[in-house]
Amino acid sequence: MEILGAGNARKMKTSLEEPVAYSMPLGETEVAMNPYLGRQLQLDFNGVINCIHCARKTNKSFSQGYCYPCFKRLAQCDSCIVSPEKCHYSAGTCREPEWGEQHCMIDHVVYLANTSGIKVGITRGSQVPTRWMDQGATQAKPIFRVDTRHHSGMVEVLFKNHIADKTNWQAMLKADADDRDLEQVRLELLESCSAEIDSLREQHGLQAISVLEDAEETRISYPVLEYPQKVKSFNLDKTPSVSGTLIGIKGQYLIVDSGVINIRKYGGYHLTLTLN
Repeated sequence: MEILGAGNARKMKTSLEEPVAYSMPLGETEVAMNPYLGRQLQLDFNGVINCIHCARKTNKSFSQGYCYPCFKRLAQCDSCIVSPEKCHYSAGTCREPEWGEQHCMIDHVVYLANTSGIKVGITRGSQVPTRWMDQGATQAKPIFRVDTRHHSGMVEVLFKNHIADKTNWQAMLKADADDRDLEQVRLELLESCSAEIDSLREQHGLQAISVLEDAEETRISYPVLEYPQKVKSFNLDKTPSVSGTLIGIKGQYLIVDSGVINIRKYGGYHLTLTLN
């Protein structure tokens, strides 16, 4: 047995290569994961959780890695992060206005992605293509560049009436989604929502929402030897030791022959990764 890394986990880092290159941060160590495809690995949780923001020891993780005080205090844990159309920065009630200025009052991208099927999503411009790899998308294409997170959320809500905004993670982990013509879907959405988009522009300014006519489609492949026929998800709180042969990595999931584990869910957990 060889310990590859030990420490508080953070979500896996990605690099857009063929296939995506993954590394797992564990404390001060970053473990390159692709070389261990086909190898027997073991992941152990020792019962200690430290908040990924303040490092406080906590009995329970909130919002994928925060202690309860940080969860209630930080802007990045507010409900408007999940539902950006509910942004309340302009009302003067943002939990951390400076954080909001740096992360929300900046350009965002509204995009189409093919994960378990076509979905619409938003992300900061700086998070392209990281966001797509985190979601396990095999195709992605920007539609709009929008001046704030709030406005991008408004556009996303319009599109939700025509297209999904969630990924079926079980389906995403069983196979790559069938190829779709994202440009055709984009054109259909623009046509369906043209009146509503024009209305938003009238309210917030023509420059608030810019159509990205020439944006290229990004295609993404993942380091997967084989997909599982059935998806069994491990829960480290109930099963603190997980082992199996690593057969793939997709999104933020490790796929082993005995099940799958969402690494992002366990931010702040003290984990030890061992090569058996």
